[in-house]
Amino acid sequence: MKFFIDTANLEQIKEAQDMGILDGVTTNPSLMAKEGITGQENIMNHYRAICEIVDGDVSAEVISTDFEGMVKEGEALAAMNPKIVVKIPMIAEGVKAIKYFSNKGIKTNCTLIFSAGQALLAAKAGATYVSPFIGRLDDISTNGLQLIEQIRLIFDNYGYNTEILAASVRHAMHIIECAEIGADVMTGPLSAIKALLNHPLTDKGLAQFLADHAKGN
Repeated sequence: MKFFIDTANLEQIKEAQDMGILDGVTTNPSLMAKEGITGQENIMNHYRAICEIVDGDVSAEVISTDFEGMVKEGEALAAMNPKIVVKIPMIAEGVKAIKYFSNKGIKTNCTLIFSAGQALLAAKAGATYVSPFIGRLDDISTNGLQLIEQIRLIFDNYGYNTEILAASVRHAMHIIECAEIGADVMTGPLSAIKALLNHPLTDKGLAQFLADHAKGN
């Protein structure tokens, strides 16, 4: 399973990259605003900075909701760097734009997926990734992991190459459960990824090893 980090914070991206486990980055307008990045020129420059850090795909979201606007924005984003994946919302105009970009060989990430039907439409249009938001579904008492299972079954049934990118991942168990189900990618905060490191028996064992080593010196 690929590990993406869901942030626009350059220091967190660098930390994940330095760990040697980072496969890509996802961002959105809210994450950009959280880092104080506003204005189109500043946003584009920030994407360039992210691309300089990571080796893998960087999802960059369009703001337009009409076909022409999404195409214009998406082409400008894709032209910046081959790592850029154009992030498109799951709406009718978005599906149309995904098909357009697919025909042009431009990678896309269909975002705001909340049903298997939406994921199926995006895959048929040629999306590189679909992003079901499992955490947001959990927030409204709906099983987000069950959605991943449905999409996995459908994609496997028909041989779609579209990758399932589990988004809105909140914690370490989300990551483990997505891996068990067969999600191709997870994206979440650095805290969730680092939480995979933690186990009290590891801490206890290491402390014992060090203590025993110290006795011999």
